[in-house]
Amino acid sequence: MSGQTAIAAALAASRGRLPASEARLLLGHLLNRPAVWLLTHDDVPLDAATLTAFEKLTARRAAGEPIAYLLGRREFFGREFLVSPATLIPRPETELLVEVALRAAQKVGADRTASCAEIRHEQKDHAPPLRILDLGTGSGCVAITLALALPAAEVVAVDASREALALATENARRLGARVRFAHSDWFAALAGQCGERFDLIVGNPPYIAAGDAHLAQGDLRFEPTAALASGADGLDALRAIVAAAPAYLTPHGQLWLEHGHDQAAAMVTLLQATGFGSIEQHRDLAGIVRVSGGVRTDAHATAMMHQASR
Repeated sequence: MSGQTAIAAALAASRGRLPASEARLLLGHLLNRPAVWLLTHDDVPLDAATLTAFEKLTARRAAGEPIAYLLGRREFFGREFLVSPATLIPRPETELLVEVALRAAQKVGADRTASCAEIRHEQKDHAPPLRILDLGTGSGCVAITLALALPAAEVVAVDASREALALATENARRLGARVRFAHSDWFAALAGQCGERFDLIVGNPPYIAAGDAHLAQGDLRFEPTAALASGADGLDALRAIVAAAPAYLTPHGQLWLEHGHDQAAAMVTLLQATGFGSIEQHRDLAGIVRVSGGVRTDAHATAMMHQASR
């Protein structure tokens, strides 16, 4: 390519290596222009630096690197989030977790407000804010989306990766979301904080079996393995979270987790064994159960309610 190569010629040269739509995304990213602009200005010449950068991006994409990492962003729930190889790429199926969490927040809020009024004789308007915990926040897409949808709520998000937390913090700043981020391996950093309880706990933890062949295929090759794989059967993180969650949930508190396409039955077993009630499972647009959860209804929750009434 020469320094006078036009947009149309540059895109044509990428054919055979990339779909036209992807080539336009990459070149549009370099030019800070939408794809439709490229189509209507395909005779605009490109300088040598842009051509070189486009060739490098084309080669990286042809080698399988995810478009989201090349662009440094991905849309989630109608908003643009910064992403990097330190975080999972937000996926449409995780939007189901947000939808379930929003419905759960409404139910938890109503139940908790009724309990406050009965136990403490408080008025509805004086009920404390809903507290939400997002486990393994990554880019922060779930926590930030919930914080923006529920501005009165207190949202806490944790991750074991400091790089991921830095990116999530920047996403929250850019989108104007109020989220408290903490460096933590699941609940570890919350254990020493007296009274640290949440009305709603959500998470998209790793749930792929460590030996799964898919980890060496497609986008997964480039995403952080620690955020994808969890033990021989993929259930290690889910087991740990479900087992520990009741100690961090308020009475009427709910836990909702995204999981693998073949883990629905295992999730019911885990939730039942830990004393969760009103267990529900939700299907994605493909009809696959991807989110499971329930309500804390164990004896310890009842004891806490009695203590609060003293």
